[in-house]
Amino acid sequence: MNAAPADQIRLLDVQALDVRLSQLAHKRKSLPEHAEIESLNKDLTQLRDLLVASQTEESDTAREQTKAEQDVDQVRQRAARDQQRLDSGAVSSPKDLESLQREIASLAKRQGDLEDVVLEVMERRESAQERAAELTERVSSVQAKADDATARRDAALDELDTEAASVTKEREIVAGSVPADLLKLYDKLREQQGGVGAARLYQRRCEGCRLELNITEVNEVKAAAPDTVLRCENCRRILVRTSESGL
Repeated sequence: MNAAPADQIRLLDVQALDVRLSQLAHKRKSLPEHAEIESLNKDLTQLRDLLVASQTEESDTAREQTKAEQDVDQVRQRAARDQQRLDSGAVSSPKDLESLQREIASLAKRQGDLEDVVLEVMERRESAQERAAELTERVSSVQAKADDATARRDAALDELDTEAASVTKEREIVAGSVPADLLKLYDKLREQQGGVGAARLYQRRCEGCRLELNITEVNEVKAAAPDTVLRCENCRRILVRTSESGL
């Protein structure tokens, strides 16, 4: 394949722009905010699960407290009715009086036990409320950090995308001035060779594979016509000669 030396040198400009586009794409994927957001979202998921659990516990203990207080109230009302009967003198039989007194004493003990239950449940409910409040604050704090990281990531992505669009446009212009057959070969090699399809020959060294040409290869390059499109014998990339090739 033949191409004017100037066209071959413009191919290096296309290559440089393609390298920049690859760098921008890599930077886009490897922004530190990506990992930061992922970590914060993972923390948020865990914290929200804990918050739901504590809120559920608070709700459960609230119902338990209501039930225990109702039990206390029922015992208190029954004890009050029995005490009223005792105080009214309506019960005159010694046996019935003794039975009523025993029941009042039993109800008093039962009421005390139930009130202890209420206190225990209230303590658990208060603990669950405090835990829920703490977790709510932590969720809010982590969410704020996640929002900040997301904003920073989006701003960085916008900046990178703007530069990529500019480089892409420049690449289209430069590539448009390169002969179609040369550009086609370059694109094919670039896909095969990890993004580099053309390399400069600098001081007898291919900048694609970083290997120095041996004396036979150097003589072949010297003998080639200026418009001959050369290929590196080692990496097979297009080898572009410049004034710094050391020939």
